[in-house]
Amino acid sequence: MTRINKNTQNLLDFITQKLDAGKAEDIALLDIRNISTLADFMIIATGTSTRHVMSLAHHLTQDLKKKDYPLFTDTSGGDGNWVALDLGNILVHLFTADSRLKYDLEGLWNPKPKRTRKAPRKSA
Repeated sequence: MTRINKNTQNLLDFITQKLDAGKAEDIALLDIRNISTLADFMIIATGTSTRHVMSLAHHLTQDLKKKDYPLFTDTSGGDGNWVALDLGNILVHLFTADSRLKYDLEGLWNPKPKRTRKAPRKSA
């Protein structure tokens, strides 16, 4: 596996820490450098509701702007089921649980995600 540029690693750490602090669930980091020219990394996380997803996106966007990280595309004006943030070499996808299952980006890209925080299991 290719080494990660220090600036990229710092940005990945910053994003995952902010999502974790915002109580995002099931945060996954996908290294897609060898399978895509779209981006180098994808971060996927789940919010507990559309309001939570929108809040995660809003706070992450504000924190990125404060640190002068480039944000090329922000779809946080949507309905909160899926928000995508494009930081160039990093794509951040925030989903509700149902939307994450429906679109299954992890299955689509098929690398082995590196989990940073597990979602709590729901009782049957």
